[in-house]
Amino acid sequence: MRLKQLHIKGFKSFAYDTVIHFNEDVIGIVGPNGSGKSNIVDAIRWVLGEQKSKELRLEQMADVIFNGTKNRKEAPSATVELIFDNDRGLLPTEYQTVNISRTLYRSGDSEYRLNDVVCRLKDIKSLLVDTGIGSNSYAIISLGMVDDLLYDKDDSRRYMFEQAAGVSKYKSRKKETLQKLNSTTADLDRVSDLLFEIEGNMKTLEKQAKRTRKYFELKDEYKTLAVQNAVRSMQNLKERYKKAGQDITEKQDAYSAINTEVIAKEAKLEAEKKQNLEQELNVGQQQKELNELVAKLRNLENDKNLLNQKISFKKQSLTNADAVLTESKVSLDLLSEELKRLEQLIAEEKEVEATLSAKLTEKQQALADARAVQGSAKNEFESKTKHIQELQKQLFDIDKDIAVTSNHVSTLKSENHRTSEEIRTHKDEHSLFDQDLAELTGKFQIASNEISSLKEKETQRKQQIAEAEQLRDKLAEELGKVNRTLDARQNEYDLLKSMIENFEGFPESLKFLSSQWRKDVPVLSDLLDVQEEYKSVIEQYLEPYLTYFVVNDVNEAGEAIRLLGGAQKGKANFFLLNRIEFQQGTKLSIPLAKPAIECVKVEAKYEPLLSYLLRDAYIFDGSLDDFKYDREYDGLNFLSKSGSFLKTRFTISGGSVGLFEGKKIGRKKNLEKLETFIREAEEQKVKLSSELDKTRNLVVQLKGSDRSLELEHMLADLQKIEQEKTRLFVSLENLAQKIKDGETKIVRNRQQIEELEEKQRTFEVDKISLKRGLEEEEQNIRSNNSDLDHLTDRLNKASEAFNDANIEVIRQQNLLTNHLKDLEFKQSRQTEISERIKSETSRKEADIIELEQAENHKIALENELLLVYNEKNTFQSALNANEQNYFSARNIISSLEEEIRVLNRGLNQHQVEINQLKDHYQEIKFQINAIGDRIYIEFNVSIDEVMNQEVNTEIADEDLAQKVEQIRHRLNNYGEINPMAMEAYEEIKSRYDVITVQRNDIVAAKESLLQTIKEIESTATSQFMQAFEEIRSNFINVFRSLFTEDDNCDLILMEPDNPLESSIEIVAKPKGKKPKSLSQLSGGEKTLTATALLFALYLLKPAPFCIFDEVDAPLDDANIQKFNRIIQKFSERSQFIIVTHNKSTMAAVDVLYGVYMQEMGISALTPVDFRDLKDDPVLAAASA
Repeated sequence: MRLKQLHIKGFKSFAYDTVIHFNEDVIGIVGPNGSGKSNIVDAIRWVLGEQKSKELRLEQMADVIFNGTKNRKEAPSATVELIFDNDRGLLPTEYQTVNISRTLYRSGDSEYRLNDVVCRLKDIKSLLVDTGIGSNSYAIISLGMVDDLLYDKDDSRRYMFEQAAGVSKYKSRKKETLQKLNSTTADLDRVSDLLFEIEGNMKTLEKQAKRTRKYFELKDEYKTLAVQNAVRSMQNLKERYKKAGQDITEKQDAYSAINTEVIAKEAKLEAEKKQNLEQELNVGQQQKELNELVAKLRNLENDKNLLNQKISFKKQSLTNADAVLTESKVSLDLLSEELKRLEQLIAEEKEVEATLSAKLTEKQQALADARAVQGSAKNEFESKTKHIQELQKQLFDIDKDIAVTSNHVSTLKSENHRTSEEIRTHKDEHSLFDQDLAELTGKFQIASNEISSLKEKETQRKQQIAEAEQLRDKLAEELGKVNRTLDARQNEYDLLKSMIENFEGFPESLKFLSSQWRKDVPVLSDLLDVQEEYKSVIEQYLEPYLTYFVVNDVNEAGEAIRLLGGAQKGKANFFLLNRIEFQQGTKLSIPLAKPAIECVKVEAKYEPLLSYLLRDAYIFDGSLDDFKYDREYDGLNFLSKSGSFLKTRFTISGGSVGLFEGKKIGRKKNLEKLETFIREAEEQKVKLSSELDKTRNLVVQLKGSDRSLELEHMLADLQKIEQEKTRLFVSLENLAQKIKDGETKIVRNRQQIEELEEKQRTFEVDKISLKRGLEEEEQNIRSNNSDLDHLTDRLNKASEAFNDANIEVIRQQNLLTNHLKDLEFKQSRQTEISERIKSETSRKEADIIELEQAENHKIALENELLLVYNEKNTFQSALNANEQNYFSARNIISSLEEEIRVLNRGLNQHQVEINQLKDHYQEIKFQINAIGDRIYIEFNVSIDEVMNQEVNTEIADEDLAQKVEQIRHRLNNYGEINPMAMEAYEEIKSRYDVITVQRNDIVAAKESLLQTIKEIESTATSQFMQAFEEIRSNFINVFRSLFTEDDNCDLILMEPDNPLESSIEIVAKPKGKKPKSLSQLSGGEKTLTATALLFALYLLKPAPFCIFDEVDAPLDDANIQKFNRIIQKFSERSQFIIVTHNKSTMAAVDVLYGVYMQEMGISALTPVDFRDLKDDPVLAAASA
């Protein structure tokens, strides 16, 4: 199998259709960096199914499509096609030539083709499995993959071993088998759960079927004994009924009189309360509005105080500005006059300087002439005049020193005068800066106050936002709770309504009558309103009667019975209200117990029926151990509050409480309660939604009044003021330092002046002394030579005249310099004052505008304050009046409530007595009617039919009643039965058997999968170990061929007990080195080690072609030759495609493809066959 061709179009930089022929054993691909040669390797990876964009050096897979250049549009798709020659039948197909192509469109659609037939990537991978070809196989190696292989990144080393060993397919099969095993295990768990559920239901149905048969047997025995007991009891009750209602009338008359008075007073009380409630709401609303007005007044007063401070500050600022402007203008006028005087004086002094300079020139020329004449005479009297010349020189030096000292003194005095002027100017500036600083301090204080006020308002706003958001979240949470509760209650309502409408849990006869007869006739269970905690025990006690219809008379019952008989829908039971006149007797006071009738509510018309049914029933709030029997309790039935036991005179029953006990009773009442609850919840939902919308709007409104930007601007202005203050502080410090330096300078100059004047006096004394000595010497010489004396005298005069003229010129120049410096200083001062006048004028104008705005704002605030104060006083007066009316009304209400309480106590006492009498009356009446009704209801037998029957007198009355009660309690405690239990049991048993067979099949499949996994692991492990040993041997041989025979290397499994998952360690120790890890090897040694490992894999399982992408880059010339030799050696088995920059590698290949940029951004190819150039000397030298 060989790679024949590669077609590329629109892939990365290959915009045009490009074909590369792989007809030779070793093909080289070269080109400069960035030309696109590595894109050829990427194209082969991509067409073989590479899915990771990172491996293709892309950010996203769509980037493989040519993106266009400046002169060429982007490609619509990228297509790469590989053509193989299947000459050795390595690929499992009958075709001699196999084409694999991949196309990606810009729409994102992708397409694989196999021999021009659309296929899946999985089909291509299945075709190439165990051939050594793949997008990430050891057949395609880049320089970066060498490091991945050496450092075993992402288990790449073991992955290549698995490819070479051919165990990849086993791992793939194992993975698929494990997935099937997981699916099978999940199915087994589901089937097991289903079986467990069915088994539980099956056992329950089996028990129900047995209970049903036993129940009907017990019921037949109960009917026989109950009829006999009813006949006996009927004879004892006739006389007791006649004497029942005589005491009730008197008590009812007294009760009616008190009740009338109570009703009148309650009506009056309700009217007073209604009026008082309106007053209370009015007072609360007024108090709230008054508090809002007070808060508004406080804010307005704060704003007014801030404005007053601002106006005061602005007025002070204007006063200061006027003073500064006046003083600056006066100073400017004085400076202008002084400048004119100085300019005139300087001009005059310049003229004097010119005159003195001309005179100095004349004196200098005269001195030079005199010196020339005197010099000729001096030659004759050298010895005599030398001493005189020295004296003259000394005298000249002293004169010069005197002139310089005098000039220095004048300069220092002038400098002191100028410095004094500067100090005075600096002090004036210091005073102005102090005023500016005071003004800025006031501005800073006002701005700080405004910012503090704004911050406080912002804090209040944020607090209001937080409170509003908290309220919003709370309301949203409450609304969510209401919605959830409403949904739950609505679902409960719908379910309960459905159960009521469908009569779930009731016999078929009830369902038939409810739909075909009268819907207004209730069932007993729907009439009862029982407290939640007593529902279970009341349902347990009244279980036999819960499905009875409650009708007015026997005619209604007969109508229903005839309807059932005609439709063959079974039987139904009925309570006849007109036959029940039972009066409840006196209740016993029993510890831990209370009458059951107190826990149940019904409409007034059904109270006799309920009183009769619960006449002897008491609910006991305690355990069975707490119950203490007393003979006084004979004939009473005690029901455990928890429903755990039921105690009669001779029997007791009990046990656990069922999960659904108490759910049948009071369904319609519960439905009405749920309907009321849902209606109230809907109203609450609407109310909460309205409040939530208001709160959300308030949050939006508060967030919309954000003044953060204004606060930021004010803070920025405050920062500017603070910066200006800092600048003024620095300027004041600089001025103070200048003043200090000037004063120090004046003191220092005065000390120098005193020193110079003392020195000048010393020079004058020395000058007089020298002149006296000179005159004496000249007198001596004069006597010898009058001409020389005459000449000397002339020279002295000329010299003295020159010195005097020179001193005058120097003094004049110093004076002129001082005047110029004074002029420059005053001009600078004039500029500063002009700038200050301009600045103060601008600031004054701005202050005037701000003052006018502040005063206008103040007037508006004062007007608003006056209005708010008037409004507050009005509110306060109205509130005081309303509060007095409110408390007066409260006193009237309290008096009426006390009177009603007294009347109600008397009313309750009369009601208790009336109820006791009525209970006694109804009990007797109910007992008379109940016996016949019970027989008719329970057994559909009229009492008249059995009254003439012969009574069995062998059993005593008490024993017979006790036995009937025992059987009845057994039936009551028997619980619900399911008439369809047997049929349901057979059906679920059949289903259970079918699913059991399915479970056994799944268990067998699971065991088969486990065996398959075991066989796969065994085969893969054996094959992998055999391949590993061969690769290890090949690696040692190839490594030594690339290095030397003395070099050591090895491959080690780190987990020999688990070779398929074990990491593989490479040991490489070139001669003379003992590296602890591969990272300590050189780049060339690493590359050769990786090459040795790759060729060790090729020796085991040669790949049809191998691609090396710049793998030889780290190798030196000697190692390159080794690399090329092993390539040539293995090229007999496989094709080699080498991307390289190395010239030796280029020379070693058969055909070379050069990759270049045909135009910017577009790659192209050109081939070169080196076999045509085998005699070329350059190529021969490169190969050597």
